[in-house]
Formats: sequence, C-alpha cells, structure tokens
Amino acid sequence: MSRFIEGVGRDQVTLLPECLDDYVCQENAVRVVDVFVDALDLVELGFGRTISAGTGRPGYHPSILLKLFIYGYLNRIASSRRLEREAGRNVEVMWLTGRLVPDHKTIADFRRLNSSPIRKTCARFVEVCRRMGVLDRACVAIDGSKFKAVNNRDRNFTAGKIKLRITHLEDSAARYLEEMARTDRQEQSHTQTKKIERLQEKLSRVRQEVRRLEAIATELPDTSDGQISVTDPDARSMATRGKGTGLVGHNVQTAVDTEAHLIVAHEVTNVGNDRAQLEPMAQAAKVALKVDALEAIADRGYFSGTQLLACDKQGITPTVPRPDTSGNRKKGMFVKADFIYNANQDVYICPADKELTYRYTREEGGLMQRRYWQNDCQYCALKHQCTTGKERRIARWEHEHLIEEMYARMDEKPDLMRTRRSTVEHPFGTLKAWMGSTHFLTRRFPNVRAEMALSVLAYNIKRMINMVGISTLIGAMSA
Repeated sequence: MSRFIEGVGRDQVTLLPECLDDYVCQENAVRVVDVFVDALDLVELGFGRTISAGTGRPGYHPSILLKLFIYGYLNRIASSRRLEREAGRNVEVMWLTGRLVPDHKTIADFRRLNSSPIRKTCARFVEVCRRMGVLDRACVAIDGSKFKAVNNRDRNFTAGKIKLRITHLEDSAARYLEEMARTDRQEQSHTQTKKIERLQEKLSRVRQEVRRLEAIATELPDTSDGQISVTDPDARSMATRGKGTGLVGHNVQTAVDTEAHLIVAHEVTNVGNDRAQLEPMAQAAKVALKVDALEAIADRGYFSGTQLLACDKQGITPTVPRPDTSGNRKKGMFVKADFIYNANQDVYICPADKELTYRYTREEGGLMQRRYWQNDCQYCALKHQCTTGKERRIARWEHEHLIEEMYARMDEKPDLMRTRRSTVEHPFGTLKAWMGSTHFLTRRFPNVRAEMALSVLAYNIKRMINMVGISTLIGAMSA
C-alpha cells in the first residue's frame, strides 16, 4: 500500500467537469485585475476597437488584452510571445480571458497602438487609491533612474565615439596593409595567396565601416544633442554613478508618496540629468493627488533656481539640498555659508565681522544675481582663509529667500533626506528586478512609455494588495 499522496490519472473521466472558477480562489490577485478592468470606461480612456465592426472577422475586445497585459506585468511576463503561451496553459489566464488565446502579433499590436490609454489606465488606479484614502498626506519623494533601452552601446554614436572608432579602424587597416606587403615579399604559394585574399577582405570591410561612420558623422550636426541611436532613435547614452558603467537608455522619473509608497506620477525622458525635472514631476503628482499644496523632496541633482521658483508659483514646497560646487571647504577656506545675510540692512557680514554691501545686479545663467563686497579685504588678517583675489565677492539670487526657507525646513526636519531615500529608491529596485537585465523590450517613446505605465500599474496593484488586502481593494473598485 502506497504511503504517498497520489494524483488523479491523466485518462480519468469525470461525470461532472470541474468549474474553472474553482481553480481561482477568492484571494487571488487575478480577481483584482478582472474587477479593475471591468470598472474602466475604455471608450473614455481612448482604447481603440471598443466597438465591433459590422463586417469582417470578429476581433478581441480591448478589455481582454488589457487584462492579459496587466496580469503579465504582475507576474514578470512582458513578452507578447510568452503571454500567448501563458494564455494556452495558465489556468489563471484562462479564467481571466475566458480561455481565449490571442496570437502574439495581436497582443503586441494592442500595446503598440494604445500607449496613451494604457498610461491613463495607470493614472486611473492612482485615482482609485486616492478615493480609498491612502494618499492623503500630499508629500512625495521625486527621483530618476536610468533604464536600458533596446539599443546596444556600439549602436549609439557621438562625435567622440566616431572619431575614436575611425582611429582604431585606421590602425587595423595599416596593420593589414603591412601584413599584405610582408606576405607579398615572400615566395608565392597557395597558402600565401589565400592569406592575401583574406587580408584584402578584412581591409575592404574596414574601409566600408569607415565610410559608414563618416556618413553618420555628417548627420550628427542636425541632431539636438549630438547623438544618434540606430536601433531605438529615442534612446540616449547616459552616465551612471559607477565609472565606465554608462548605458544607452531612458531616464525614468517617479514621484512616490512618502506615506503609502505608491508611485503617484511617472515619466520617461531621454535627458541624462534631473536638473529640469523637479517642477514637472511635482506638478504631475499634485494633479494626480488633486491637492492645492504639495511637499516635494528630491536629491541635489534636482537643484535649480529656476525650478525652485516655478514650484513656488505652483503652490509646491520643494526640499532639495544645494550641491557644494566650491572647493574652498576642502582647502580650509570660508564658504558662502560662513557669511551671514542681514535682510534689514541688505548686507552680508563676513567672518571678520565686516559688512559686504550691495553693488549691482546682473543676469547670470538665466537668474538675476545681486553682488556684494567691500574694499578693505586686502588689509584683513583672515584674507588668506577667504579669497585669493583682491576682494571676496558674494552673489545672492533675487529669490534667495526660497533657498533659505528650504534649509530651515531641513534643519527643522533632519530626517527628510533619509525619508526620500527609503521612499523612492525601493520602487526603482523592484521595477528593475521585475523587468530583468534588458529592462525595456520595445522601441520609441510611445511604446517605452506604455511599458513603463504597465510596470508602474503592476507595482501599485501589488503594493495596495499588501496594504489593504484583496477583498478590500476589490470592494473599493466595485463601489
């Protein structure tokens, strides 16, 4: 007698077949996907083919394909071919789609043709979370991270890269010519003849590659940033923190709620730095949360006087550390923070207790800067600690009070930067782990943005399930 649990035979016939719904328990996340999509107004969101054609072969309803994609991204299945296989063998997908098995071309075309509606669908789930009351703090952490595009580094070109590659190719051509000349001087044989033919073929390929690179170089001046990506024209070469670890990809921006840790707004750009992203992302988060005032926390890569002023005009309170661009502190010399501003008298008090008075105002880098100095610096005993010039000059932005208020907030709440780091960096790590080493699978901005929206939607759904549970979430979406 067997002492193991035994399964049912493959050829076992049952009188009453089991219901497919019995295989999907009530606490299965696939039920969240089903209820969420059924509650959407797909026509309002802009999905195509929501009304069947009067003639021709019937197509799949967009809700079926949308459910399939959301399920796929929830389970780290982004490929259209893998989704096609899952539809034919996965019981959860069979339950979700009614045992329909769309082909991979139909699945891929749905994502390609519905980029904007998919992004709106992601925003609609944030709206559901807001109505449930989990997004009521009106404070977000903003950050950006580089995601790989479908474009190898060798297929991204800049003037410097082309010049370096042509130099290497010319060196190779010189070696081939030298080898051919040396071989030609030797006694001719069948082997020698074959070797010369191979070297001629290599030389021909090198010259062909040089001509191709020169043709690309002629197109570079017409580009906005001096880059050309062959596979994905929207991808750009971007530097990362590690030396020599740059990648060709996209800069993904997110605004994450500091309380619920949900991604309330996101965007995909091909700008390699974050300097101009603070106000757009904060404003997008403000719209998503439907609040009149918003607190935004970001790292020093977002510091920009123009962006701080734009945030202030929009009712956004930013907190961004100012990068230390002066090397005086390392030299043991005084920095600007050592000079105290007296607002009543409009003067700066230097470490030697002397007054630096206002001299003039001029525009620098798009900002109006006020200049202060005094004429007795050359006689000061602390001059060697202050400046190597004739006098120490201090520049003050006309809206410098915004920066001073920001630093006052940081002194009042010293854990703000720690909150930012623990809030916004975890979603990036999770998303990259889900997306795998290749990150994006599609090309061009519309398709890449659709991919990112599906990934963010999957992240938010899993986060909400962990926070409130499946039953509560389904109940809120059904109301």
